[in-house]
Amino acid sequence: NGSGSDALTTGVTGTAGGFYLEFPHIAASDTTDQYATADNTPTVISWNTEESNLGFTLNATSALASVYTGIYKVTYSLQFVNTDNAVHDAYVWLRINGVDIPRSTTNFSIPARKSVGVPSYVCGYSEVVTSITANDTIELYWATDKAYSTTGPVDGIYIEYEAAQTSPFAHPSVPSAVGSITFVST
Repeated sequence: NGSGSDALTTGVTGTAGGFYLEFPHIAASDTTDQYATADNTPTVISWNTEESNLGFTLNATSALASVYTGIYKVTYSLQFVNTDNAVHDAYVWLRINGVDIPRSTTNFSIPARKSVGVPSYVCGYSEVVTSITANDTIELYWATDKAYSTTGPVDGIYIEYEAAQTSPFAHPSVPSAVGSITFVST
């Protein structure tokens, strides 16, 4: 009689049709400060918290592996901090299976600190649409011309995590990195 088929079609194509569909995706964040290993040295972005996932694996090497082949949108937001009294650049790009993805780099110029002890902040956000094959390893890399040093008094750029605060006003934590990979098409 077709009524089951009609109900399925109406459920999927109706105004809330997308509600009934699931697509491969992952959303992750990181709750640590992240430092470049040295000036002008590619360094992988870390992810230690999985927010949502269908079809990916978040592993100890901070790589994301897809189970499904397709076109995906990769988005990220990084909380850059500059403690130096000069403008510095941070470059961020995508690697798949250890190979840099062409045209995936974004350059963020981080303003000089506001004053001694008061750094400047930039939220580095970008997105890349790219093909991902099943079992690919996806990583986000960054480098800066002036890496902050944790062992000496060397000011520079790093990616900062901030814990939840209660004063001067309550707000949730600020992850050092937030990212997602969402399925777009086959």
